[in-house]
Amino acid sequence: MSDDRLIVALDVPDALAGLKLAEEIGDAVSFYKIGLGMLTGGGLALANELKQEHGKRIFLDMKLFDIGATVENAVRGLAQFDLDFLTVHGDPYVVRAAKEGAAGKDLKILAVTILTSLDRADLDGALLKPGAVSDMVVERAANAFAAGADGVIASPQEAAAIRALPEAEGRLIVTPGVRPACADLGDQKRVATPANAVADGADHIVVGRPVWQAENPQQAVLDILSELNSPQAQKPNR
Repeated sequence: MSDDRLIVALDVPDALAGLKLAEEIGDAVSFYKIGLGMLTGGGLALANELKQEHGKRIFLDMKLFDIGATVENAVRGLAQFDLDFLTVHGDPYVVRAAKEGAAGKDLKILAVTILTSLDRADLDGALLKPGAVSDMVVERAANAFAAGADGVIASPQEAAAIRALPEAEGRLIVTPGVRPACADLGDQKRVATPANAVADGADHIVVGRPVWQAENPQQAVLDILSELNSPQAQKPNR
């Protein structure tokens, strides 16, 4: 039943709530994201239980950002948990340090380009250079790939442009900010539907609130999986 193109974000208060949600969804989902907000609520323990006892794939979304030595050491420690994906900020020196920390492990290092909750006004407030957000995302993606990133995190609106990069050959594109039709956007600003994200080149989509806020989370997942396998989700650029 499951399709690992769909990653469900367990953005719930603690590990017990996360495990309960995973049990409600059952075999419909094979891949879960555990983020920074869950870390002090037993996130690593939940990651280990879902991985070792339930056979799930795990995406640990830490968005690590620090000096190179600290990032390398942090990734080396996290790599011992047999995770599948780990996020770091997309600055090339951070990516290179993370790859050193993950050496010898199957852990994929994904570089964050620009958060899907940000728009140009937010970037101006952060004193980042001028230019279209989409152009900056593609530039950061290319730099991260050159530094050795296994993939990037970007909004679905930039997926096609990133997929067209020569450097993107064989690399992963993972898109948060995915919302089924009629779903509440929440704090996301650069969004697309699951079908559109995959059609534009995303390898995985990340969906959180439309699943865990649903009255029937398993049915919400099944609806998304149906969309992922619809004609609208074909990949003409591959």
